Amino acid sequence: MQHRILAVGQQFPDAKSCRRAIKEAAIAEGFDFRSVKNDRVRFTARCAKEGCPWRLHAAKLPDSTIFTIKSIREAHTCGGTITTNRQVSGEWVASYIEERLKENPHCKPKEILQDIQKQHGFTISYKKAWRGYQRCMTAIYGSFEDGYRLLPAYCEQIKLTNPDSIARVVSTGAEHRFRRLFLSYQASIYGFVNGCRPLLGLDVVHLHGKYLGSLLSATAFDADGAIFPLAFGVVDVETEENWMWFLSELHKLIEMNARKMPMLTILFERRKGVVEGVQKKFPSAFHGYCIRHLCEEFRLKFKNPRLVHLLWKSAHTLSTIEFKAKMAEMQELSSEAYEWIQEIPARHWAEIYFEGARYGRLTSNVVEMNEWIHEARELPIIQMMEWIHRKLMAEFEERRQKGAQWTTVLAPSAEKQMAESHLLAQNYRVIRSSEVEFEILFAEQTNIVNIDTVSCSCRAWQLYGLPCSHATASLVSCNKSVYQFTDKCFTVANYRDTYSQAVNPLPDKGEWEKLAEGGEDGNSKASISVRPPKVRRPPGRPKMKQVCTEDLYRQKHTVHCRRCNQTGHYKTTCRAVKALPDPNGPVMALPDTNMPAAQPQQAL
Repeated sequence: MQHRILAVGQQFPDAKSCRRAIKEAAIAEGFDFRSVKNDRVRFTARCAKEGCPWRLHAAKLPDSTIFTIKSIREAHTCGGTITTNRQVSGEWVASYIEERLKENPHCKPKEILQDIQKQHGFTISYKKAWRGYQRCMTAIYGSFEDGYRLLPAYCEQIKLTNPDSIARVVSTGAEHRFRRLFLSYQASIYGFVNGCRPLLGLDVVHLHGKYLGSLLSATAFDADGAIFPLAFGVVDVETEENWMWFLSELHKLIEMNARKMPMLTILFERRKGVVEGVQKKFPSAFHGYCIRHLCEEFRLKFKNPRLVHLLWKSAHTLSTIEFKAKMAEMQELSSEAYEWIQEIPARHWAEIYFEGARYGRLTSNVVEMNEWIHEARELPIIQMMEWIHRKLMAEFEERRQKGAQWTTVLAPSAEKQMAESHLLAQNYRVIRSSEVEFEILFAEQTNIVNIDTVSCSCRAWQLYGLPCSHATASLVSCNKSVYQFTDKCFTVANYRDTYSQAVNPLPDKGEWEKLAEGGEDGNSKASISVRPPKVRRPPGRPKMKQVCTEDLYRQKHTVHCRRCNQTGHYKTTCRAVKALPDPNGPVMALPDTNMPAAQPQQAL
């Protein structure tokens, strides 16, 4: 921010501009001032430090709005060194960070106050930095209320610029309170139906804006393994009813755009509402539980890192012998944990027993989606959706250009896996049983491959869609191309089809305003003014950090109590015994009658 050098005779368009220039000069030069006179025709200020002779007087010119500096009395003798400055208001902070927030909307108040301390040498409170941040965000991105008001017009604009896209907002009551929003671009629909793997992950990201809400998403994977957003839904509250609605819209989307409903694999969190919704709307799909969420639920219940580690390994193993060994080890450690996991059918979470193809994916993309949307989930709803729109435009164009440069048959990640399979296959002994069946020997292990049914006894071929090392050895031995036995969703051709359609940009916000006014006839659906939901954000800072998958079973530090020699707490919080003074002897420890005796605790 630039500030003016104050001088006698300097003129300003009005009184507000004059006061602003004096304030900026005071902040830049490191001094504070107090107003002696402040009205529509004059402004007089003196230095806030007692004894400093600095004084400034400005007045309005006759028959004009122009203000001019009439006099400036002497220079400062106070040294100009202050640690706080009352001139630094929320309004000044907003103007100070405006350019930064335009480039980086997720700049935090803590960074703002640190920057002001570094640049100007004085401190401001976190609350003042927060007020300035909120004021600036509203000025740049609009208010949360305006975001909801323009939603119908925004949806109509999407359908105008991206034909065959789905953009639908649902409100409730006479006041038209926001309830739900469903959005899927035509480019995303075409890319999923024609190029992606038939695998969908369902996730929810909780929003941190003024009116909270949840962002529901359905994401797929492209040929190179990158996440491919298919559809988004914003709901006022995450409920069973809202999940059922989102899944119903998702089913209609796929059914309308595919010749027949593909044999999908759907990965989701094992929570009420989602499980019932998937079973009802996608009964023919293969249902898999997200192992990350399952391990988190398991960890919160049993609080034993070793048990969680066993569950994670059990889910990933492709050997029934190893799976049973892990389960036996879990039963030995905790029969309660073993019985809990036995109640959940293994076909939903263990890769070895899964009936469909998970393509190596055991999670529903929650971490990737949190990172993907992290920068925008505090913005007003319409700005958040526009941020997603721009990100989709950029990602589609970048991946389209990248795919055009590939010269291989398969996408790079798939080619890498095939190269690793070829390397391992060189060590195998292949015995051909028939035209289609082979026995693969290595060390003391034996695997059976059938190239007619595209299967291997290790199950990797069926689960991942790429020939495993055993299948590769069989195909090479009979001079067949491994590419002919690879799922086409891994090919470069499919990758290019995935991103062949463009996500078109939207016009300026002024066009949305015209639609919101209803055009010439005033009867447009976009003219409906949607009001925000009644749910408001509670006081306190929202949780920002997302727990990484690797942390779920990481060994935690064990704490010990020096009083009772047990684990799980410190001496200062120990309530196992309390010491009472004995008037006739040394200190005597008596049991605390209000608390049970200390029991050994498992470290978190």
